[in-house]
Amino acid sequence: MGRAQHPSGHLPNAGDTARLVSEMQRTMIGSDTVPTDPTPTHPQSALTAYVHGRRMVAENVVELDLRPLDGSRLPKWEPGAHINITLPNGLVRQYSLCGYTEDETNYQVAVLLAPDGRGGSQFIHETLLEQAQIQISAPRNNFQFESAPSYLFIAGGIGITPLIPMIRAAEDAGAEWKMLYGGRTATSMAYVDLVVDLGGEHRVDVVPQDVHGLPDIDKALSSVRDDTLVYSCGPEPLLRAVEGLCEARDLASNLRLERFSVPKEVAAGVPTSFEVEVFSTGDVFNVPADKSVLDVLLTNGLEIEASCREGTCGTCETGVLEGAVDHRDVVLSQAEKAKGELMMVCVSRARCPRLVLDL
Repeated sequence: MGRAQHPSGHLPNAGDTARLVSEMQRTMIGSDTVPTDPTPTHPQSALTAYVHGRRMVAENVVELDLRPLDGSRLPKWEPGAHINITLPNGLVRQYSLCGYTEDETNYQVAVLLAPDGRGGSQFIHETLLEQAQIQISAPRNNFQFESAPSYLFIAGGIGITPLIPMIRAAEDAGAEWKMLYGGRTATSMAYVDLVVDLGGEHRVDVVPQDVHGLPDIDKALSSVRDDTLVYSCGPEPLLRAVEGLCEARDLASNLRLERFSVPKEVAAGVPTSFEVEVFSTGDVFNVPADKSVLDVLLTNGLEIEASCREGTCGTCETGVLEGAVDHRDVVLSQAEKAKGELMMVCVSRARCPRLVLDL
């Protein structure tokens, strides 16, 4: 899941907008695309928790209350944070925290059932019952909530979850805010009553696609001021449409996104071999075209925390001391990529013969 950022990679121009909206029409707003990841090779510091409560909050969306098994206080977190959950069957999945930031006894997540996924959501829906024990990581935040006088929140399907704590924070700060929330059907859209209660019908526009069609993103953006931040989370077609329309309205610098997957144009690139040097030891390793930097480092005994292996979670972030990086993630901002001081070793590669890593 990507860090709070200006849009990364190539941004469509105004002429691409119709194509992007057409693409969004072909993919339902409530897409089952959700953040997933294989078991981390070196899990983050974890604690044992249990499922204190579970309830269905929409069609195919289950909400879980997670509490420490030993009754200890949970690490604090800010809006936009997510946690890794290690399931009893060994699978690891990432979910945005959607409860109250001040609650140090309970983490709340909502899980969409993805029938064509890799099994994590199905296990949670069918097998992870109350009192079941799991491992959870400390919160990690790649989607930071920034202070502003005004906000526009645009959610698609399960992308509503990281935006709920942001709405609460905006409300507590006395900021102006509006929300545009789209989904496949009214019954598939979680937390509609909650966000309407927070903002009232005059601030929350709920758009089930089967009744009203696609949400009018361009109309929502028409009220955005220079001091308004736009936060959006949802399936890739929705995010691409938001990016294109923000670019057309000269609002790219106002936009903050969280992606569930890496766009093809960001991940694309001709695979080549190169070398990585570990600064602390001077060891040099060849990275073949068919291997990631992460794979090579792990094979040679270095302990690197990793989770998604897709460039979305930020777990494997590594410092770069020398060399030019071919960035293929959606975690780092454009400014961070330009600096070249960090890389996600699970997907990013080199634009030079050798990278020197701060390890």
